[in-house]
Amino acid sequence: MKILVLNGSPRPNGNTAKMVEAFKEGAAVGGNDVNVIDVCRKNIKGCLACEYCHSKGKGQCVQKDDIQEVYDLLKETEMLVIASPIYYHGISGQLKCTIDRFYAAAYPIKPAHLKKTAMLLCSGDKDQYAGAKFSYEGDFLGYLGLEDMGVITVSGSVTQEKLDAARALGASL
Repeated sequence: MKILVLNGSPRPNGNTAKMVEAFKEGAAVGGNDVNVIDVCRKNIKGCLACEYCHSKGKGQCVQKDDIQEVYDLLKETEMLVIASPIYYHGISGQLKCTIDRFYAAAYPIKPAHLKKTAMLLCSGDKDQYAGAKFSYEGDFLGYLGLEDMGVITVSGSVTQEKLDAARALGASL
């Protein structure tokens, strides 16, 4: 299976990165092809709401930035993993900009091969996931109709138990 992980953490060695790496290790055991994009290290601007992609652009965004890498991978991706720390009750701003730009690539029809999704979330507080989960359920499960493969949350420092859960999720695919 071709899996795309969008890592929305600006911390290269933080909890989210550790969870992504554990998931990737598990997925590799099953022979899955995993691509990780650290969106915080990319130049991805926010959506302009100009509608170019749905008029003259015929599905292509007017902005030419690093989102093209995401679009190219989305064409063959079968599973999308959203990984993020919780910032102000939701996913990071960099990841939100990336997901907003899905408008050009996933509307009105999702990419042909995309069938599944999962989410990895990290927060300093165990009760801060509602906003991110709301978006996940509405945007990915509801609107795009993707199969939910699971949501793993980490409160505080990542534990071996949580790393094992992320690894197991990857290995289960």
